[in-house]
Amino acid sequence: MKPEILLIHPPLAKPSEPPAGIMQLYSCLADKGVPCAIVDANLEGILYLTGVATETHGLTGRRDSRACKNREANLSALRNHSLYRNFSRYSRVVEEVNHLLRLAGKPFGINLSLSDYNDPNRSPVRSTDLLWAADCPEKNPFYGYFSDRLLSVLTDAPEYLGFSMNFLSQALCTMAMIGFIKKRHPGQKVILGGSLVTSWVSLTGRTDLFSGLVDHLVAGPGEAELLRLLQAEETKNDENREARPADHLGYLSPGPILPYSAARGCWWRKCSFCPETAEENPYQPQPIDTVTADLHSIVDQHPPRLIHLLDSSLSPALLIKLAAKPLGSPWYGFARVTQHLADEDFCRQLRAGGCIMLKLGLESGDQNVLDRLNKGIDLAMASAALQTLKKAGIGVYGYFLFGTPPEDEVAAMRTLDFIRHHRECLNFLNLALFNLPSISPEAMQLETEKFYDGDLSLYKNFRHPAGWHRFRVRTFLEKTIKKDSAVSPIVQRTPPFFTSNHAPFFLFQRFPY
Repeated sequence: MKPEILLIHPPLAKPSEPPAGIMQLYSCLADKGVPCAIVDANLEGILYLTGVATETHGLTGRRDSRACKNREANLSALRNHSLYRNFSRYSRVVEEVNHLLRLAGKPFGINLSLSDYNDPNRSPVRSTDLLWAADCPEKNPFYGYFSDRLLSVLTDAPEYLGFSMNFLSQALCTMAMIGFIKKRHPGQKVILGGSLVTSWVSLTGRTDLFSGLVDHLVAGPGEAELLRLLQAEETKNDENREARPADHLGYLSPGPILPYSAARGCWWRKCSFCPETAEENPYQPQPIDTVTADLHSIVDQHPPRLIHLLDSSLSPALLIKLAAKPLGSPWYGFARVTQHLADEDFCRQLRAGGCIMLKLGLESGDQNVLDRLNKGIDLAMASAALQTLKKAGIGVYGYFLFGTPPEDEVAAMRTLDFIRHHRECLNFLNLALFNLPSISPEAMQLETEKFYDGDLSLYKNFRHPAGWHRFRVRTFLEKTIKKDSAVSPIVQRTPPFFTSNHAPFFLFQRFPY
């Protein structure tokens, strides 16, 4: 049966697990009997380019030759759990695979990696550059892959091609693929959605972006709109349908990872400078009993190696349910620091229920900064939670943010002191510079200027009220924070390129499940 719609996940994103949004759309459509299919052009394209690199003439040096020679062995190793017992060997394997992508992008002047697509001359937040990418698809390093792949899938004559664009690293490739389709098949209907599209519509107020190339632009959840376009029957819960796991399909991880969303939006919704709040994205949780029943059903039928819970923040109610009713597979996700995580009995129960790691947005080690950002985090409770999670055997990926408007260098030093004090409780760190969302209400109170030279930029630069400007913050982060003797070892054990997506696999050895 030919598909009515073909859902496409374009390059470039981390190729470690199935694309959650498209899997969810597929599940919704399949439940309604709509013929549909999925192409993970990101995974396929990355594997294609690593192969192209091995056929490139004029390789220069031992590094090139070694990466090409080891391609098959390295890809196989990334799919084998034994690699994750040796971080040094893992890093070498990842670096060699990544080097093949660098080689493949070089003739096109593109900086490719396993986690990013960077064109020094074209910006994904400049609409003229996106239109250029559509007009010149042959200039894209993935052209050799998608020109053949798209023509092959179009032989089935699907009524719609649906592209899901969630990251800036996908934007230029997505437009190149759409441009190629419209050149070869001008009448082919194209749908474009995803979280990046949602943000752009919120930013510009326009629903006609890329008119002439895109037939339907979908902002927000796509299920209801796709059902309407395909004239399928809609039911109340369609937007919360969850995807079933795909086969491993060659993803670069040691077994199938199941990405799963129990809710859209964030249950806290109070943080200053929050893009979700600025875009007025509502919090839409599924019923907790539905979530756990669905997850148990999936695990029984297709047991994954790891469950990745994608919520912006797992609600305390869901954590309580997951602790009381183990899933049967290890899992991880984002959570807020709440009193529950300072309760040792609860954390041990959570660990027994499968929780291998929590990503905690701690943000700052200065209470005044946290209060002014309305984070709802008490540092004493955060400290207790970190120590309790360590005792329970749950890994922590700590997220800290530097350069926010209420922070200054003294406050940043307090954050460094907090990390030092809790270094034994923090398995991994994400140390980031603050970006000011363009449409946040708080941005109106600051003196701002362009962050990127582009009409679709989601962020603005700003004059820091305390003179703690971006250059100073970046220098402090690189030369003081990351070089600190207590922090550096944590930073160095961050999985290159895959970061939190692969981090749980290194905890399996320390905290066997």
